[in-house]
Amino acid sequence: QVQLVESGGGLVQAGGSLRLSCAASGGTFSSYTLGWFRQAPGKEREFVAVIGTSVSSTYYAESVKGRFTISRDNAKNTAYLQMNSLKPEDTAVYYCASTRQWIATSQGLYDTWGQGTQVTVSS
Repeated sequence: QVQLVESGGGLVQAGGSLRLSCAASGGTFSSYTLGWFRQAPGKEREFVAVIGTSVSSTYYAESVKGRFTISRDNAKNTAYLQMNSLKPEDTAVYYCASTRQWIATSQGLYDTWGQGTQVTVSS
């Protein structure tokens, strides 16, 4: 079973950038699909982006398409979420999660979650 730890969150002004990391240990990292989700205050957790075992297989929520890029480095057992042109509505706790399902966007299909990292975008 893989364990996941997110990092890279922080406070940034609108229009700025952050890169989140999701470091994995245990399990065979390259065999898992990795997803990023977020939960804003008072809202349900929502899908952000997913990358399959093939780095060319990615999918994004419409709200972040063109601004966020998901990637993975299997040699480093790490997945990333590059976030550009950040908006105040991107403020949330961001979670990475793993699944063996192919390009899953439903959080119910993910069985391992990190603890989350806070991203705050000021206007």
